[in-house]
Amino acid sequence: MPLQIIRNDITKMQVDAIVNAANESLLGGGGVDGCIHRAAGAALLAECRTLGGCKTGCAKITKGYRLPAKYVIHTVGPIYKDGNQGEQALLESCYKTSLQLAKEYGCESVAFPLISSGVYSYPKDQALKVAIDMISSFLLENEMTVYIVIFDKAAYQIGEKLFSDIAEYIDDHYVDEHTDYRRESIRMNALMKPIMAIDDACACKAMAVGSGLDDALSQMDESFSEMLLRKIDERGMTDAQCYKKANIDRKLFSKIRSDVNYKPSKPTVLAFAISLELSLAETKDMLMKAGFALSHSNKFDIIIEYFIKNENYNIFEINEALFAFDQSLLGV
Repeated sequence: MPLQIIRNDITKMQVDAIVNAANESLLGGGGVDGCIHRAAGAALLAECRTLGGCKTGCAKITKGYRLPAKYVIHTVGPIYKDGNQGEQALLESCYKTSLQLAKEYGCESVAFPLISSGVYSYPKDQALKVAIDMISSFLLENEMTVYIVIFDKAAYQIGEKLFSDIAEYIDDHYVDEHTDYRRESIRMNALMKPIMAIDDACACKAMAVGSGLDDALSQMDESFSEMLLRKIDERGMTDAQCYKKANIDRKLFSKIRSDVNYKPSKPTVLAFAISLELSLAETKDMLMKAGFALSHSNKFDIIIEYFIKNENYNIFEINEALFAFDQSLLGV
């Protein structure tokens, strides 16, 4: 998927470029900055000495040296004071200029730390929101795989209210597996029965109204990919708009379009349901086409249901929440 949030050591990322949360001197420091310099070796510091420093909100690029990454993009985040000193604009600029540099140098993958959220004291939930907003905006217009790399859980935080609201929703809706399995089995059995029994009078009426019945019957036999493509057309979306909003890689979407019998994963189905802004009932129908169902014994499913019911179809915000609750992310 184009944007992923992962736990890892950024110095070990196998990507074209990693981003260093540097200071204005570019001569190394603590935290992520120090780790990157130690991993890259003395040659990185030697090249940084030739760059003449870097202003806050800007970015400069060097080789990766002993790092797995080909390049290091050094950006200087703002020191957080009270939020009224232009900190957000400067942090947004860090992501914007870093991504632009990555694009200019032909990078297909880039990994970011959560800039300014450490010793520079930018509130972690706000720093994460800026990162998600800027990266997702870039990805709507560009093809690149971008990682937000979190070293430990303490370095990651979504909004307190959102977290508590989701936690409460989970508590209210989570049921034990046996109870939920019975309920879901009853629902699925009902759905699998014929949609309607058409008596002679209804049959005559159906012939009178023309192709309406034919359309309904043809939709019953649709595969997942056929249903997806029909929904895209009904929403007036382009393919690119759909797969980008779904945080799905273009190559995967091409496979789905070219293979009428493509079997997607459950996160992929849900990603497209979010992209298409389907209702909960429509989402369940799309899942059923692919052989899946939502379950109240699964926290992942409950979180997805929470966002759909609240009509929040921002897949990047949904993935923030899923990561916070240690769940798989939507997309591939």
